[in-house]
Amino acid sequence: MRVMSAGDGYKYLLRTVAAGDGNRSLSTPLTRYYNAEGTPPGRWMGSGLPALGTGQITSGDEVSEAQLQLLVGMGRDPVTGAPLGRAYPVYKTIAQRIEERTATLDSHLDPAARARAITAIEAEEAKRGTRRAVAGFDFTFSIPKSASVLWAVADAGMQSLIAQAHHDAVADMIAYMESEVAATRTGANAADGAVAQVDVRGVIATAYDHYDSRAGDPHLHTHVVISNKVQTVLDGKWRSLDGRPMHAATVALSELHEAVFADHLTRMLGVEWEARARGRDRNPAWAIANVPEELIAEFSTRARHIDEATDRLIDKYVAEHGRRPSATTIMKLRAQATLSTRPEKTVHSLADLTATWRNRAATVLGEDATGWARRVAANEAPLLLRADDIPLDIVRNLGESVVAAVGEKRSTWRRWNLTAEAARQTMDYRFATAQDREAIVGLVVDAAETVSLRLTPFELASSPAAFRRVDATSVFRPKNSTVYSSRQILDAEDRLLERSHDTTGLTVSLGTMERIARRPDAEGRELSGDQAEALVQIAVSGRVLDVLVGPAGAGKTTAMNALRRAWETEHGTGSVVGLAPSAGAAQVLAEDLGIATENTAKWWQTHQTTGATFQAGQLVIVDEASLAGTLSLYRIAGFAAEAGTKVLLVGDYAQLQSVDAGGAFGLLVHDRGDAPELIDVHRFTHAWEKTASLDLRHGHTDVIDTYETHGRIHDGETEEMINSAYIAWRADLLAGKATVLVSDSNESVTALNTRARTDLILDGVVRGPREVDLHDGTRAATGDVVITRRNDRRLRAGRGWVRNGDRWNVMDVRDDGSIVLQRAGAKWGATVIVPADYVAEHVELG
Repeated sequence: MRVMSAGDGYKYLLRTVAAGDGNRSLSTPLTRYYNAEGTPPGRWMGSGLPALGTGQITSGDEVSEAQLQLLVGMGRDPVTGAPLGRAYPVYKTIAQRIEERTATLDSHLDPAARARAITAIEAEEAKRGTRRAVAGFDFTFSIPKSASVLWAVADAGMQSLIAQAHHDAVADMIAYMESEVAATRTGANAADGAVAQVDVRGVIATAYDHYDSRAGDPHLHTHVVISNKVQTVLDGKWRSLDGRPMHAATVALSELHEAVFADHLTRMLGVEWEARARGRDRNPAWAIANVPEELIAEFSTRARHIDEATDRLIDKYVAEHGRRPSATTIMKLRAQATLSTRPEKTVHSLADLTATWRNRAATVLGEDATGWARRVAANEAPLLLRADDIPLDIVRNLGESVVAAVGEKRSTWRRWNLTAEAARQTMDYRFATAQDREAIVGLVVDAAETVSLRLTPFELASSPAAFRRVDATSVFRPKNSTVYSSRQILDAEDRLLERSHDTTGLTVSLGTMERIARRPDAEGRELSGDQAEALVQIAVSGRVLDVLVGPAGAGKTTAMNALRRAWETEHGTGSVVGLAPSAGAAQVLAEDLGIATENTAKWWQTHQTTGATFQAGQLVIVDEASLAGTLSLYRIAGFAAEAGTKVLLVGDYAQLQSVDAGGAFGLLVHDRGDAPELIDVHRFTHAWEKTASLDLRHGHTDVIDTYETHGRIHDGETEEMINSAYIAWRADLLAGKATVLVSDSNESVTALNTRARTDLILDGVVRGPREVDLHDGTRAATGDVVITRRNDRRLRAGRGWVRNGDRWNVMDVRDDGSIVLQRAGAKWGATVIVPADYVAEHVELG
């Protein structure tokens, strides 16, 4: 889901729409425009449509550009043009406001006074910020890749059935959103805005079908734009959607949609579904059982296009030179092919796309693709369940399983978190109707709430009937806003708090700490005032469990180094050890402090296996502590207390949080009024950046305008921004700078890696003669940079070993598919030979 701004934000939906004659004989929008170049026009959806005009628009009617401009662009009735409630405000940019105000300055001001006045204006306008009106919410409903592939190669009749299953699932989800998600707010309150969340008379939506991905692979999906304009049930007035549940429900809607679509397709074609692993850190993907992974892979990369273009370049080379090119030359020709086949925004008819897809599929399958699709759909009547077919004990068990799964990743949760997990855990059931599935998911979530620990207090007084919803809940409390946790998490937090209050632990004398603080370290760095003060607090506190807080660039490493020297002075050499949530962070800590370190998961595994634990007199530094899960910190603190060891948690509660159930570090910091904290940021060149970074850290959103004022924010369409970011990255690279390019998805990262590698091949940095296939579908050769994605202690590189997230330079590719790697940016020249099976499964471009 993405928020759509008022104005011209809707226009991207219209760029590929075909001009249809309206006289097609086939019924669904997709097949109706089978031979037309482009995608079908949008269609209206939602039970809020009767309120528009005088009821002229009904569900399924075609959307015109003029109607879309009125509704989404201007917030008006798409039939009459009448305002639907308040008009969308039009906000001037900061630059426009500054320009207007500076134009009115007294022309007789001297230059210095004028400069001061302009500076004051800029500061005032930056503080006011830039706002954009929200016109709607763009939800993209995609069917699983296996279903897109089956749809792509099937005959017209089966394509129509698959498209109908997709459209029915989307319609079911819009209806679900209307009953469970959509609401508005009313009742002005000077401090907090609207105070009551009330029901609406359905939503108004437009749906646009798209056939393919940018690479031309089958990717059947529909953009559904939910208008921000809704009519209130309470008084009939037009208001804006409450955006909070629209955001909160997105993951649950995604999981539920996939299950509902699977039900529809099974009812139509009798297909079976199976879960397939998708690698690290990802939930399994559900796929149609008889669609092979090889066929899905064919339509998931650009490799075939590149291979065909490479073959043409090789043929041309042979014709010109009378011989076949060398392996190194072929690699360069492939790089040229990669550039030449980079997909542009092209418009094709579904007929042309289908013909191409069938030919590609036939090559993989070794048979006619359409005939294969018919066999996939030739199934006996499937077993479909009704809601009352699921016994209540199964529902209770599922509820407990849902809480266990959510509790591993979150320390608190709401109903939408439970709904998403309940939809995942019931995906292998096939239901007769969407209502049956929604009923079971709802019952499982109810059971999960029952075994959760409610944190939100109950209402102390009941609201009058006029202010209660159908389910008797008060409109003054948002739907699905109750917060839950588990007794296990709360008990762990209680024990951590107890240990943080215990001041009977080890200390370092004030004299030793002050002597260390006055002396520079081995690299000549001296402690700043806030660093010295924080370390003295830690050294003399006697707390069994202590904390050190610092934002990025505040010198936490320098401070920890001084503390290590002071601790070892009084408690012995080697008495400081380190832990971190990841192997990479543990390695950095070891290098920075010169101490023995381990990642928390491996430490726990070793303890369970051998019983090894901490030793009396030790200081255990847990770095990146905000990334450590609550239960992990609980275990560490418990064993440390038994051994007579002090634990110091180092991190920043305002930065990235744990992927496991976390939040304990922030809890321990905020429990104290005197938590040692580093406040002086050293990392930035410009003074304004130091202040701005701290404002961001504290969630002051108006500071974004400060970045915009200093030219640090650039906006535009997705492809334009990806291209601009890549060009800037490459300019930095060529200038010899250390630079990072960040994107929003694994697919985008792979595409950018491929583009970077292509340029490096043409630059001569990456060279042959041998290449090796990697886990992410790309290739590597000598000169490439790669990332390893699995810890393997058997693969030693000098003093270290191969870790998840490590970046390496490829020094050589061997005939057997193994590669020789050297750690990128390493302080020493140690190399490691990584075997072919590890390369194929756990190495990606870096």
